[in-house]
Amino acid sequence: MSFADVCQTNYHDSASLNSLELKAWTAAEYVKSRLPEALKQHLQDYEKDKENSVLTYQTILEQQILSIDREMLEKLTVSYDEAGTTCLIALLSDKDLTVANVGDSRGVLCDKDGNAIPLSHDHKPYQLKERKRIKRAGGFISFNGSWRVQGILAMSRSLGDYPLKNLNVVIPDPDILTFDLDKLQPEFMILASDGLWDAFSNEEAVRFIKERLDEPHFGAKSIVLQSFYRGCPDNITVMVVKFRNSSKTEEH
Repeated sequence: MSFADVCQTNYHDSASLNSLELKAWTAAEYVKSRLPEALKQHLQDYEKDKENSVLTYQTILEQQILSIDREMLEKLTVSYDEAGTTCLIALLSDKDLTVANVGDSRGVLCDKDGNAIPLSHDHKPYQLKERKRIKRAGGFISFNGSWRVQGILAMSRSLGDYPLKNLNVVIPDPDILTFDLDKLQPEFMILASDGLWDAFSNEEAVRFIKERLDEPHFGAKSIVLQSFYRGCPDNITVMVVKFRNSSKTEEH
């Protein structure tokens, strides 16, 4: 898979932001300003001598995600800022798609048959694996509108959130999955924050976007607005990546 079209749409109602949401927004902007450039530099260095390198795309993604988290924690500890954010990265390389995820943002791909293929798994406190890890660290989860770590955070992994990181109940470790694009022959993928997935299932989102790929925003703007109309109170960011060709299909 060599070419893709990308469209990103945000829904952000500043009038409805509380202080916690504003801090999360600031944390996301910090990661956005630092992580892509760091990744770009390390990936360029890797590509120059890939055959002799002990690194892989997966290890580079993991190292840089953990590095930006350490950098954030140093700054947040000094400023006593409790900001945190999710992180979802999709890396196209040769015929592979590598996806790294921290938190509850989610990636979903539409394959050649129209199936919704999960590209990531949400890190939620109620999941058995996460719940056991939190308990081993001496933490707890409780229900307050949704299941939360220490009664506070509705995800079990994140970047930032230093008070919970100090307790080791929330961690920054990404899950990283790799997909064979020649096998999947994808039509498009959706990368979105949890606000979208509160309103749409994976299958619903794929069907919705598939019917709107001819729109200027590949349906990204429409699905954000539809999530809002369905009553989603959260801020929503959606990126739709439309694959234009593969080794088995013509470019369009």
